[in-house]
Amino acid sequence: QHFVHHKTVNNPATLATMSASNAAKRDLLHLYRKLLRGCQTYPSKNRDKILQSVREDFRENMNLDPNSEKVKQQISVAIKGLSQLHQFDNRGAASFSVSLEQNPFPKPDNYSDKRTKAVDKILDENQETK
Repeated sequence: QHFVHHKTVNNPATLATMSASNAAKRDLLHLYRKLLRGCQTYPSKNRDKILQSVREDFRENMNLDPNSEKVKQQISVAIKGLSQLHQFDNRGAASFSVSLEQNPFPKPDNYSDKRTKAVDKILDENQETK
């Protein structure tokens, strides 16, 4: 008779690592579901392609270590994408805000001078041709 012995883990450090890994995987699954829901409300003709891309990316990487640098970078991209998706749903509307610099498109200090000189030149040319 052969008995299969299951290893029991008695090392607290190993248990903590396993627990942290399980928590990270659970958080990733939660992020995945949020992305799927966000894609479903995204107002775009490319919604289905985006949804498919999210599914494929998560499936391709589901067996990677959730604490690896590659996965951390992908999580960062996913979180940014999720915040962009939330701009288009009702949940983001209540807390939606935009903050811009005083002048988001600053012009060079001498912009008006250049413009004035160019306009003056054109006006002078028009006056001379009349």
